[in-house]
Amino acid sequence: MRLIKLVPDNTNIHFLKWRHVAMAISILSILVSIALVATRGLNMGVDFVGGQMVRVTFSQPADIDALRGTVGTVVEGEANIQQFGAPNEVSIRTPLPEGGNEAANNAADRLKAAILEAHPDAVFGSVDTVSGKVSGELLQTGAWAMFFAMVAISIYIWFRFEWQFGMGALFALFHDVALTFGLFALTQMEFNLNIVAALLTIIGYSLNDTIVIYDRIRENLRKYRKMEIIPLLDLSINETLARTVMTSLTLIITLLILLLLGPEVIFGFTAAMFFGIFVGTYSSMYMSAPILVWTKVGSDSFIAKSSGAAAGAERVMQNETMPR
Repeated sequence: MRLIKLVPDNTNIHFLKWRHVAMAISILSILVSIALVATRGLNMGVDFVGGQMVRVTFSQPADIDALRGTVGTVVEGEANIQQFGAPNEVSIRTPLPEGGNEAANNAADRLKAAILEAHPDAVFGSVDTVSGKVSGELLQTGAWAMFFAMVAISIYIWFRFEWQFGMGALFALFHDVALTFGLFALTQMEFNLNIVAALLTIIGYSLNDTIVIYDRIRENLRKYRKMEIIPLLDLSINETLARTVMTSLTLIITLLILLLLGPEVIFGFTAAMFFGIFVGTYSSMYMSAPILVWTKVGSDSFIAKSSGAAAGAERVMQNETMPR
């Protein structure tokens, strides 16, 4: 039985031929993502802003305006009502009342009673309650976690390879995270702790794919000393392409099934992972590798600087000991 090969052994795709176009698109995408986050903002979940969130399912598509009027009769302060998944599913986020858990439970009961009076077919899901102090700590901790993960990864690659590789990996990771933030700012999907976990997973996946390509580049730099850097990078990416395609494709198929058929509670996490795997694979080939060209990586990057002096000293000693 012959094995199926998605990528032929003799693949010779000139990836770096499009490096300038790819870099321009990536930089433009990063700037657009930053602009979206700055103008539209992120739809922060209860995890980060505090308050109560109630999920409600109706038999018919929800009338958001009518529901907002119903909620306003029993809720003090501004309520945020959005569709959650299907048109008949909504999430209602309300400020957390003063008085501790008892007051929060009473507020949730009043909200449910008011909705049931207007919509007897309503079915309630989970009710999440987070205090403002806890939500602020979670937001700060999540931001620091992503920052330190990216810095630690870059430092590791710097010492494992060369500083140019660390720069390439850091830019690729920033590209992946920035575009994922832009996706959530554009779609206004809820941004909560699950999304932070997805971002950290994306960082780990993108790093893993980048290191595989970087390791092959380093091997080829030592093996083909006279080869130009651009053909060598193309060769390295093509040699690891089968592994990249198989890994990414299996993950994308699994995430696509979860995205279409999975539970709604992990919809945002799955969407972030699906998008992140795609851009992470793209950045490993079109971001991390071309930066090596612009930072002047060459065949002498992994040759010890002292090797030339040592070889010269050895030749001098041999000349002195040879009989005249």
